[in-house]
Amino acid sequence: MSNSRKRHEALLYHAKPKPGKIAVIPTKKYATQHDLALAYSPGVAEPCLEIEKDRNNVYKYTSKGNLVAVISNGTAVLGLGDIGPEASKPVMEGKGLLFKIFADIDVFDIEVDATDVDKFIETVKAISPTFGGINLEDIKAPEAFEIERRLKEELDIPVMHDDQHGTAIISAAALKNAIEITKKDISKVKIVVNGAGAAAISCTRLYLELGVERKNVIMCDSKGVIQKNRTNLTSQKAEFATDLEIDTLEEAMQNADVFIGLSKGNIVTPEMLLSMANDPIVFAMANPVPEIDYDLAIKTRKDIIMATGRSDHPNQVNNVLGFPFIFRGALDVRATKINEAMKIAAVHALADLAKKSVPEQVNIVYDEISLSFGREYIIPKPFDPRLIYEIPPAIAKAAIESGVALQPISDWEAYREELMERSGSGSKEIRILHNRAKNNPKKLVFAEADHLDVLKAAQRVYDEKIAKPILLGRKEVILELMEEIGFDADLLIIDPKTDEETERRDRFGEVYWKNRQRKGRTLTEAKKLMRERNYFAAMMVNVGEADALITGYSRPYPSVVRPILELIEKDKGITKIAASNLMITKQGPLFLADTTININPSAKDLVKISQMTANFVKMFGMKPNMAMVSFSNFGSSNSETSKKINEAIGYLHRHFPDTVIDGELQADFALNPEMLAKEFPFSKLNGKKVNVLIFPNLESANITYKLLKEVNEAESIGPVILGLSKPVHILQLGASVDEMVNMAALAVVDAQEKEKRNK
Repeated sequence: MSNSRKRHEALLYHAKPKPGKIAVIPTKKYATQHDLALAYSPGVAEPCLEIEKDRNNVYKYTSKGNLVAVISNGTAVLGLGDIGPEASKPVMEGKGLLFKIFADIDVFDIEVDATDVDKFIETVKAISPTFGGINLEDIKAPEAFEIERRLKEELDIPVMHDDQHGTAIISAAALKNAIEITKKDISKVKIVVNGAGAAAISCTRLYLELGVERKNVIMCDSKGVIQKNRTNLTSQKAEFATDLEIDTLEEAMQNADVFIGLSKGNIVTPEMLLSMANDPIVFAMANPVPEIDYDLAIKTRKDIIMATGRSDHPNQVNNVLGFPFIFRGALDVRATKINEAMKIAAVHALADLAKKSVPEQVNIVYDEISLSFGREYIIPKPFDPRLIYEIPPAIAKAAIESGVALQPISDWEAYREELMERSGSGSKEIRILHNRAKNNPKKLVFAEADHLDVLKAAQRVYDEKIAKPILLGRKEVILELMEEIGFDADLLIIDPKTDEETERRDRFGEVYWKNRQRKGRTLTEAKKLMRERNYFAAMMVNVGEADALITGYSRPYPSVVRPILELIEKDKGITKIAASNLMITKQGPLFLADTTININPSAKDLVKISQMTANFVKMFGMKPNMAMVSFSNFGSSNSETSKKINEAIGYLHRHFPDTVIDGELQADFALNPEMLAKEFPFSKLNGKKVNVLIFPNLESANITYKLLKEVNEAESIGPVILGLSKPVHILQLGASVDEMVNMAALAVVDAQEKEKRNK
């Protein structure tokens, strides 16, 4: 893209369809006069009086506890310099956007027309009662040091200058991991820091906290190496002055282990890079042009670990990994400041997160096959969904332990769940399912393991101890893919077509033939069918060589269902199977049935579908509240659909009175408790939140589930087959890795339940 086109696109983004990037959105109802009387006069007087009695009540009745001010005077904006407060506003709005999307923190951006330190501090102090925290931004050094120091001392809310500490925290986490990968001693590494501004000073101070020795640090500014005999040094530069007899960056970099660049682009040459020690660590963080081009650097040194501030290269040192989550943790315990203990906690939490298995959605966002800890992945990616529930708890704990938290947290698991819900990072129901699976992992067959995404799902399942994978498919392909994604595990790999599986195919064929010999199958045909992976995998489950099976990723649903139904018997008392989907919606979990099997179920079928779905819901530790839905309410239509629903409901009410189910109901009445109570006060569903919808036919159920999935981006588990005697589950064609992992957890829990029942 040309520079002129980039400029045009950027200007258009900020100007249209409405100028700016953030807005104020009401959080309370405002539709009626009654609502407005509560929002403002006279109702608003009540919280005012409560806050007057106890100032801490401001956190109870206002947004202060989740509101951060992003404040700048525009004296050091990005790489643009002193451009003034008005010109800095787009950056501050952008910061507000990042706070909101990454950590659900509300922001007012405030641009202050004051370069005088005392005037700036006075202004910020005067407006501080509005906010729960203050993020200082783009203020030039050395004034930035004094402004932050005094505000931290004089205010009782968290204050952080992100240009200093954000870069310091992220780069320190990256440095910690890079040093670990190179197997060097952090107390002995020689570090060259090029740049002596606010970020460089704060970075170096934090490195010392990690164990770097001050004597091993050489700092340079625009005049060269900062030496003790130089005059007119600021106190910050004097802190890192050296008495070594070297003058230039080129001299400083000889035999250096680490280069930290916080200066300007293209000042490091290949020759300088070659003069560094073995396994050099180079963080070229000048933006947008690094101190040395990434491609040039890795071409010059094959043993380099390279990081930049750019998103188009590995190892991006991006402040968004820090400030949203640091403030989130600080706000959630009402910390009075952000101290060194909290910053170090962030460093360790970020460094540790980079060593954990990476969620597939991160690979997808960054167009990677499989990210894993190593030279090109030393720091988490900004869109890693785990940041929101890994970093804030570490900050909050450090705040509590260091004595600056006014509202300590006691239930850490509940806090993690609250953080997940804030950002939509998974649902409680899915986490419960995964945890149940981990309590007693089962042997799970992946019938299509020679497909990359299926193998990735198996890797996640193995790494997270959800199940013990058995991999079916072409063995050489599976081994090649395992190497490609770094899946190092000693697992059973089976290719049903190979000669080494002849004995097992014959044995499975015998078992299958005995069950099907009166249904047109010969022994030869039965043995031949065992070469097909779905037949082979199902027989592994049938004879007890595996506990559960998932399949269907690479083939249309109907072609996969047929062999499964031939091999797997129905459960006791079940004459017809069904299928259900769990949809994770913004309003909570919603189960839909029957979404794939029964085209036009009878009243008797609807009874069974309801009972099987109820048992499915209970698998998630939930109580089923079920509505049979249609286009009419409680017999208002005389259609065949209405008749069969009313017949099914009548049967369930007579014979299973404890079952919470009612209908027929239109979907809006089923899902809107106020509408239901007003029009149909007699319904068994009154006072209960409906979490199951039973549909009268396949098309309505299937269309609904796919609409929810695509239009509302609802996460789905399923369709899950109900009524089989063995835990065999079929994926949708082309299912995502996350969907397969969820289905694997479900299959394991299903196996656990069937094992308990059969004891």
